[in-house]
Amino acid sequence: MAIPIFHTWKNYFSDPDEGLGSSYERIVLNKKLQHICQTFQVKNCLEVPTFGFTGVSGINSMQLAKDGINVHLVDHDKERLKMIENIWKQQSLSANFTFVKNYQDLSFEKDQFDLSWNFSALWLISDLNIFLTSLTKCTKKVIFLCVPNRNGLGYLSQKYLSEEKIENFVNEANIIPKNIISIMKKLDWKLLVSDYIDCPPWPDIGMSKEDFLQKFGITIKKKEREIEALTILDYYQDKKPDFAEKMLRYYWWEKVAPDFIKFFWAHHKYLLFIPQK
Repeated sequence: MAIPIFHTWKNYFSDPDEGLGSSYERIVLNKKLQHICQTFQVKNCLEVPTFGFTGVSGINSMQLAKDGINVHLVDHDKERLKMIENIWKQQSLSANFTFVKNYQDLSFEKDQFDLSWNFSALWLISDLNIFLTSLTKCTKKVIFLCVPNRNGLGYLSQKYLSEEKIENFVNEANIIPKNIISIMKKLDWKLLVSDYIDCPPWPDIGMSKEDFLQKFGITIKKKEREIEALTILDYYQDKKPDFAEKMLRYYWWEKVAPDFIKFFWAHHKYLLFIPQK
């Protein structure tokens, strides 16, 4: 979670440096999405909303497109959607782009998509029940929803140490898993898996370490940048083929950490639903 993204999202399109945290997050997310697509034989997917809380907007489904899956992206900001479309073109990747004023009526055909999903975006929805009702209608096989870990130390520190109040930007009730599960159950969708994701060996502070420590009265001088910029876009353009391998060097903690540790350390949690038969 990082509230400043509401003010700075445009900057990432000209300077896509996302740092280690978001770079790791994207690779782990790719790993999970690829597993879901293989398991459920996904041929097309819908990502809605595309705007979440990570760096460059609208690129979370790029790996799926590279894998040959037909991708459809939906956003409520026309300017951002155009910038997303341009950055996909820069990667020589294609997708379908749809603008909506809100997310209450997605206006897609019944069972149009094998997979529908989003990442850290549900709290931008005004009415979760209406949105999920619309989402389940246009989804045939599986729905994958990722929400910030509200019990995480990083989430709590950002929420209570931020100068801006979270309720001024998002609907926090929408990311409470039991609320999502309850609605999906009424819509005849079964919770298949609920688990933590994005659990590297560092906390989810959502800001530079200098800015984080400053909140506690600890000042350290920022050094000139000693490492090159980190952006997964270089990986998608085959400029850095070892990018994923380097990020997965930190995956060991995610594999071995027990749930009682992930409860307060993982950055996100995911819910995987399938239609109730």
